[in-house]
Order: sequence, then C-alpha cells, then structure tokens
Amino acid sequence: MKRSNRAKTARFSTTLAIDDKARKLKATGVKLWGFGAGQPDFPTPEAISAAGIQAIKDGKTVYTSPQGTVELRRAICAKLERDNGLTYGPDEIVVSAGAKQALYMALAVLIDRGDEVLVPAPFWVSYPEMIQLLDGVPVILPTDESTGFKITPEQLAAAITPRTVAIILNTPSNPTGSVYERSELEALGRVLAERGLHLITDEIYERILYDGAVHVSPAAVSPNLREMTAVVNGVSKAFSMTGWRIGYLAAPRDWADPAVAMQSHLSGNPCSISQEATLCALTGDDATVRVMTETFARRRTRVLELLAQASKLRVVPPKGAFYVFPDFSAYYGLSLDGTGTAVSGSQGMAEFLLDTARVVLVPGDAFGSDRHLRISFACAETVIEEGLSSMIAVLARLR
Repeated sequence: MKRSNRAKTARFSTTLAIDDKARKLKATGVKLWGFGAGQPDFPTPEAISAAGIQAIKDGKTVYTSPQGTVELRRAICAKLERDNGLTYGPDEIVVSAGAKQALYMALAVLIDRGDEVLVPAPFWVSYPEMIQLLDGVPVILPTDESTGFKITPEQLAAAITPRTVAIILNTPSNPTGSVYERSELEALGRVLAERGLHLITDEIYERILYDGAVHVSPAAVSPNLREMTAVVNGVSKAFSMTGWRIGYLAAPRDWADPAVAMQSHLSGNPCSISQEATLCALTGDDATVRVMTETFARRRTRVLELLAQASKLRVVPPKGAFYVFPDFSAYYGLSLDGTGTAVSGSQGMAEFLLDTARVVLVPGDAFGSDRHLRISFACAETVIEEGLSSMIAVLARLR
C-alpha cells in the first residue's frame, strides 16, 4: 500500500498509548497504579449530562452550523468577557470537536510548507506533531526549573527567524503545571508585537489553579496582542467532559473564517448533543467545578509530601493543571540493589517502574524533556498513597 510522507511520520499520542497499555494490563489481572491519565476522574456534572439527554429527547440531533450553534457561540463570548476580560462576537468563535481540533485549525490557517512555529518545552505531546502534519517545522524552546518552566523574552526574541509565523503558549501547562503571570505575558507580548508574530494560546486548564495563582489570558494583556492571538479552550478539563469532545477557538475574523471553512470539510460540525450540554456548562452553576478543583488541590499537597521522601527527585510544585513533572535524572545510571541493568532515560525509567513498582507514568521525552516523567494526580487518593509509596520504595533501592 502506498503511504504518504505525512502518514509515515505521524506518531501515535504517547499519553494515549500509556493509558491503553494500562487498560490492557489491568484486563489481565495485574494490579497496578496508573498515573498517566490526562482527564479528570470525576463524572460529568449531572445537570450537564441531563442537558445532553434532553437534547436527544428534543430531537436536536441534526447538523448545526459548521461554526457551532449561535446560542453556544454567544455563551462562549459571555464566558470570555466574564472570566478573561476578552470581547469577541459570535462570528469570531469556532466551536470544534475538542480543543485539539481547535488547535489544529488555528495552525492550519497559518502554516505553509517550511514555516516555523515556536514550541516551548516541556510541551504537550501533540503540538510538534500537529505542526509537522501541516508540513511546518516545530522549533523547540527548552525551559527548566530555573525559570519555572517558562520562556523569557530574550529567549523568544533570539528564536525568531524570517520563517517564524507563530508561537504556542500553554498556561496552565501540561505537563509542568507552570502558570504565566501578567508581567511575564506583557514582556513576551512586547516581543511578539515588535516582530509581528502570531500567538496561539492553549488555556484548557484555566480553572485548575493552586497557591493563589491567577490565570491571565495572553490576549487580554493588550489590544494589539488580542488581534494577533487565537485563544483555544474547551470544557473537557474544567467540567470533566473529555468524551463530549467540545472545544473552541476565539480569534479575529480573518483567522476564524478560514478555520470554519476548513472544518466544514472535515468534521462538518461539532456534535449537536455535546453543544447543548456545553451550553448548560457555560451558563449554569459551576459549584461542581469548584469542588473538583478543591479535590485536586488536596491531592496535589499529598503528592508533593510523598515525592519529598525520594531524596534524589527534583520537584517544582505545579501552579495549575493536575500534573507534577519531577526530574528523575539523578537516578539514571543506577540499578536495583546495585545489580543488573542500569536505568537509562525517561522511557527506561517508566518501564523500570512499571515492572518493579507497578506504577504507570508517562516518560518525559514525549514532552520534550528526557530528564522528567509526568505524574497525573487525576486519580483516587488510594492510588496516590499506594502507588507513590510503592514507587518511592523502589527508587530507594536504586544504587
């Protein structure tokens, strides 16, 4: 069978692969503790689910506008005004089958063959893959603990070339949990404005924050930046609606219109039932969201307490999302009880911990940092206690 170069280079999502492997192991009866999940472990709030069911009963099962229903787009505009200080009209909103599709559409409008897109690392695994699928070139900007996993204006300016068309910023971040402050975004915004660079912001974790952190949408920092930015968000994380597959893009008309045109030939329109449920999510009481976030905060505290028992781990407390991204590299080159094969790299560490501690973590090389592994605390407290205790006991035996 003939395969395109695009098909040959496409790789399966590492985070989804880890989840799939965990499911298969559990099916064979192996007891393990999974920390790979990239979704809340809570049910969709009852009122939202009921709205979806009612939509089916009311016969709202037909095509909608490729751009999404006008009622939902108006609700998204109200949400952006209320929560983010951003003013958009319904024609500047594109509802999509998840934030992932919104990101892809935002990139597809910009990228021609060979165009460069800046991607701060650690990054969500799909960013470079999307860029390459569009024949673009992902240019990785490495960060580390010294800057809180955030790029600096100087680093941004030095990375821009005549081929650079955009940068992706993810705040709060998957996998690091870093959150950009307003002053940091203002400094980056000045560089972007001076160089005429577009910005795509992934804000899917905006509601999940800790230690007094405040989410600032980069597009709200200045009017100029608003005109250069595509804001991507959705309801998957905040409302525990991952399977409903609704995200959205907010951008100026000259960005939104071609995104709608492309989407009209791909998915046609986002699911009509899911749109009705999302309308309920954005206009109803969000008490369940607050409860979920408070639960994540308690889990985060306990995860950090447990990880502190592993003397060689380097951990930056996350300010947002539901992940922690420890540096395991001090354990590389060591072996269990000083015998056997030495552990090497994040993939090797993930396999070692799966085999010995029965914990499932996501290797950091998938996110652009081979020194780290991602631990999700979107899991039950018993999993956190038992799984991390098992992992820490095994790490203590590395010599």
